Amino acid sequence: MSDPLSRLEAVLDSRAHARVAAIPCPRVHEFILDAAELCGPESVFVVTDSREDRDRVRRLAVERGEEIPLATPGHTVHFDGYYDQARDVENTKYLVPEGDTLDSNLRQMPRGAGLREVRGLLRGAMSGREMIVRFFSLAPPMSEFAIPCIQVTDSYYVAHSEDLLYRPGYEMFKQLDAGSDFFKVVHSMGRTRNGVSQDVDKRRIYIDYSDEVVYAVNTQYAGNTVGFKKLALRLAIRKADREGWLAEHMFIMGVHGPGGRKTYFTGAFPSACGKTSTAMIQGETIVGDDLAYLRKRDGRVWAANVERGIFGIIRGVNAEETPILWEVLHSPGEVIFSNVLVVDGHPYWLRDNREVPEEGINFAGRWRRGARDAEGNEIPHAHRNARYTVPLSSLPNIDERAEDPQGVPIGGVIYGGRDPDTQVPVKEAFDWAHGVITMGAALESQTTAATLGLEGVRSFQPFSNIDFISIPLGKYVQNHLAFVEGLDHPPKVFGVNYFLRDYNDERFLNEKRDKAVWLKWMELRVHGEVAAIRAPTGLFPVYDDLKRLFQSVLDKDYRHEDYVEQFTVRVPEWLHKTRLIRSTYEERAPQTPRTLFDVLDAQEQRLKDAQDEFGPYISPEVFP
Repeated sequence: MSDPLSRLEAVLDSRAHARVAAIPCPRVHEFILDAAELCGPESVFVVTDSREDRDRVRRLAVERGEEIPLATPGHTVHFDGYYDQARDVENTKYLVPEGDTLDSNLRQMPRGAGLREVRGLLRGAMSGREMIVRFFSLAPPMSEFAIPCIQVTDSYYVAHSEDLLYRPGYEMFKQLDAGSDFFKVVHSMGRTRNGVSQDVDKRRIYIDYSDEVVYAVNTQYAGNTVGFKKLALRLAIRKADREGWLAEHMFIMGVHGPGGRKTYFTGAFPSACGKTSTAMIQGETIVGDDLAYLRKRDGRVWAANVERGIFGIIRGVNAEETPILWEVLHSPGEVIFSNVLVVDGHPYWLRDNREVPEEGINFAGRWRRGARDAEGNEIPHAHRNARYTVPLSSLPNIDERAEDPQGVPIGGVIYGGRDPDTQVPVKEAFDWAHGVITMGAALESQTTAATLGLEGVRSFQPFSNIDFISIPLGKYVQNHLAFVEGLDHPPKVFGVNYFLRDYNDERFLNEKRDKAVWLKWMELRVHGEVAAIRAPTGLFPVYDDLKRLFQSVLDKDYRHEDYVEQFTVRVPEWLHKTRLIRSTYEERAPQTPRTLFDVLDAQEQRLKDAQDEFGPYISPEVFP
């Protein structure tokens, strides 16, 4: 039988074939051949790193109706299907080879059966269409962080989104040797009408981790189709486990301190919990908003942004609360909006602080106020999970080291969720293990519109990564605990909670802009420049330090009574939370290290001792 490159001559035109032949890795040739023979496209477009090729991708996204130009130059809008608006967690599964086992928490199925099903759905799926072949680098190319990756798709919207989100990698692929590893994605929209996937009941997103391939079919929503977002994160977590580094659902940002100092932080927040708004705080700089690879070097932790763009939830972006993003989204430049309302070429979205128009075009088609869907539900003018996609280079606050192949040194790690009744607004862990366990492994949140299903449900979200962890959870925790062994300067660990409410659950105890103060306090703590109160659950800020910071950062008077209410230790809620987390790991994570239970037991005992001495609700100022 002839080699794959020779067989590709029957599939590719001469130009496309020459581009593939320039890559000296037979496994690349095999992957492209297999995808083409499986999906049966009419033609194949092999995209290089050239501006000309990328311009063609953008042009065809519009010409084929997957994107619609808007009034602002460079802006387009894409509409996903009505029932294709979020990550499909239920139909995202790991394909497990015979004899292998994964954590029982992970959605999985036998590899053979899964491949037969998804490849059956993909067979001939690109008939009459062009297959687009894309090459990218996850993290800066040719750095120690970099992972080469290749995706085939028949969606020009998906391909265009990837141009904004990822670094071009064709030139890197030309330097691969025959044995190089790389991540692979095969995607097809499936049967479409008016450019929208029709068979969402047959939507499948399967991850064949043994061959590092993601398959996606009958879907367009970027979280299901842009394979290098959370789908490849699952592959990266397994790779990091084998090689001794961490692949995380984290932003990276620079926080400016006294005397021109800059301290870099990573932060893990579940969707719609303040992650992007934290990374985009005015006056600070952003390296990345979503995914980070962490490695050890020179006695420190270093991090690099996996991506180079933002695929962000647009709900709540407005001129008052997120002025940087607001300006970018209203200025000429490349932006893809999805599932917003469009009126006269201008996009509108939820909580943008503008008057809602009476009618327009949205993800349901032509929309009027009060319109209802087939189930009788009122259709909002924009979807709660509507998105924007922009390159980070569009942002005026992009950090000068965002593309540094060395990464940036990390001084602190932040964990934050939506917790209405327990967590204080900001605190520091006693040490790395205490932070990893009580802030990372114990992270809880409330569900949002980013995944299909009910919203507002309290959910277990360890490390903001539960949907993406592709190794046993207990092993994942152990990897975090062991990660800083031997380091001279391990990062400090912090917990934040922007959603604490009063005891009657009637109001939030903080304004949204207060997060700027918490960041400044954490930056000072990394350098040991402010004191802290040793409470049972961590190190709390001292009132006088926060009062000074509120004044200098926000020009706001911070009242003592607000401080006491915000930082009161709510012992009953904490005891309930601690016991719930312990039982969760006992039931769901059989490989959990003993350290986790020891740390939780010690914290529970501190809480009980404090309750015996001071009562169930304790002012922070009683602690030393």
